[in-house]
Amino acid sequence: MRSAEVVLCASPMVSLSFVAGTLEVRGWPDPGPAVSGLVWDPRSQCHRAAASAFSAVVRALMHAGIPFEDHARRYGDLSTPPRAHREPRPFQLEALEAWRRAGGRGVVVLPTGAGKTHVAELAIDLARRDALVVAPTLDLVRQWHEQLGSTFRVPVGVVGGGDYELHPLTVTTYDSAYLHMENLGARFGTVVFDECHHLPSPSYVLAARACLAPFRLGLTATPERGDGRDALLTELIGPVVYRKDIVELSGDYLAEYETERITVDLSPEERAEHDAERSIYIAFLRANDIRMPAGWSRFVSLSCRGTDGPRAMTAYCRQRQLALAAPGKLDYLDHLLWVHRDGRALVFTNDNATAYTVSRRFLVPVITHQTKIRERTAILKGLADGTYGVVVTSRVLNEGVDIPDANVAIVLSGTSSVREHVQRLGRILRKREGKRAVLYELVTANTSETSSSDRRRDHSAYRSNP
Repeated sequence: MRSAEVVLCASPMVSLSFVAGTLEVRGWPDPGPAVSGLVWDPRSQCHRAAASAFSAVVRALMHAGIPFEDHARRYGDLSTPPRAHREPRPFQLEALEAWRRAGGRGVVVLPTGAGKTHVAELAIDLARRDALVVAPTLDLVRQWHEQLGSTFRVPVGVVGGGDYELHPLTVTTYDSAYLHMENLGARFGTVVFDECHHLPSPSYVLAARACLAPFRLGLTATPERGDGRDALLTELIGPVVYRKDIVELSGDYLAEYETERITVDLSPEERAEHDAERSIYIAFLRANDIRMPAGWSRFVSLSCRGTDGPRAMTAYCRQRQLALAAPGKLDYLDHLLWVHRDGRALVFTNDNATAYTVSRRFLVPVITHQTKIRERTAILKGLADGTYGVVVTSRVLNEGVDIPDANVAIVLSGTSSVREHVQRLGRILRKREGKRAVLYELVTANTSETSSSDRRRDHSAYRSNP
């Protein structure tokens, strides 16, 4: 596989060096080839760019026939091929070929359960450069560590969670990449960004720019972000080179599934309280010319002042609690858990308080961000082996965690995020013989939940499953 890597020349005119997450270029001709982001640095008396410009700088020099010497790259060739081989599915080979044609740079969009990890392993083997995998959570770091170790049968390094061990194959978190990339950025020729929709966050962008790896692969089920910063993925990784959605893979490669939205009514007393509290909250917004959701920070600030502010915040919390955790929802959840008593169910909530309420009422294990990794692993193992038939969680299982035996998802409450809703569906789509998955969404009628539900279902996975 050809790449924009360095050829050592006998009489170099240009010298490239990696310095604290940047590319230092000395001897750049004037005029020289145009490279976006390469600027003169008067402090160091040289040209400088983000380390991520390494590939573009090398290509420009090679195209112009300008000799250069590379002191920047510190990665080697990955000499160990995979020792465990799984037959790729046709769409995985299509994704790999699309990435190869794009020069080894780009984003692959596949639904949860479709085998994005295998695509990454194929890409790492194709590029054959020391590789770094960046994942959003320590749970996912653990999964990647186990998977890469099983496939390549070599020691796999870990940076994060108190570990700092480097090997030609290494896994790290986004937070650790941000902290250490100015030192690690030249050590790897391939970088894989798992759940890459996290990458455009302001701090993580810096980590991507401080890495000079010419080969870049992004993996996600939903690249779009509400803030529009997903446009940065093209600069940081490359364009979307391949995409398959849930409906295209359902049946053949993912479990058959159905979704059902169930509307639950408040009791007359709950309705009266909800509407009264919401009226107080809305009146406060109008009196202070606050428009949601953009005005959330201002609302929080004003809610600390005077008497109206705290009362408005109390009203907001109460009407929201009645909508998201209506007693009628818990009653219907009781019914669903009985119907699916022989299945493996995940119950999703929007907040920890509701998750703990469900756990206490139904005597089922709960996983939140407060749950220690060892306990979380034990609970998920119990779900897999049948010790538990139900696990309730707030939002920590939305992403990445492999739960192949789960076949029922019950969304008790959530945000309006399309990504979150698709991720929750994806948790139950791992294919098993004879498996048919079902997702229930419980929505409180005539509350803010109704519009949130409409927004989060704006995806092809739900349009064909009303």
